[in-house]
Amino acid sequence: MSKVIDMNKTIYELTGENPEIIDILVGLGYADITKPGMLKTAGRFMTLPKGAALKKIAIEEIVKTFHEHGFEVKR
Repeated sequence: MSKVIDMNKTIYELTGENPEIIDILVGLGYADITKPGMLKTAGRFMTLPKGAALKKIAIEEIVKTFHEHGFEVKR
């Protein structure tokens, strides 16, 4: 079974379902999620597309990176 990343879920939900994606997200530029409390505050309303816009990260780069790590991305 393939691991799925749903772009409509919050970062808090995604990391709760797949804790291993924290390192992937940090590598993509979401380093703030490692700060104490960030996942439980901003992570509860931030989605990958919202974070990408804020951090100026191309959605295609996020999708490509997750594919490289064995994830299917649901948009």
